[in-house]
Amino acid sequence: MNKKNILIIGDIVAIAILTFIGFATHGEAGLSFIPRMAAIFFPSVVAWLVLAPWFGLYDLQVIKDFRIFWRIPLAVFFVAPLALVVRGFILNAPIIPIFAIVFTSTNSLGLLVWRTIYKFIFKTGS
Repeated sequence: MNKKNILIIGDIVAIAILTFIGFATHGEAGLSFIPRMAAIFFPSVVAWLVLAPWFGLYDLQVIKDFRIFWRIPLAVFFVAPLALVVRGFILNAPIIPIFAIVFTSTNSLGLLVWRTIYKFIFKTGS
């Protein structure tokens, strides 16, 4: 498996972990919450996989440089509203502004942590 595929799978796993942690912090980690988890997980993954390449986040030359890591929160800034709107349609629920802020910030942080781990595992660039 090449490094780019590992990066993509890692992004998906990171989003899954972040989704689970988000639900667990509210005591909603049981099997009955899987449909609600899926309602945010799948739109988040699709939005990330569509938008991240536009920010160069799968370009192996770009991800070598820590100075470019600002692109991760920027991408999440665009991914989050898209995912939250889709979630709202799926659940027929409003988008609560504080949820949007927390969702955006935690996903930014989580993906930054994962990408940093990836960088050290594969010892990419500077």
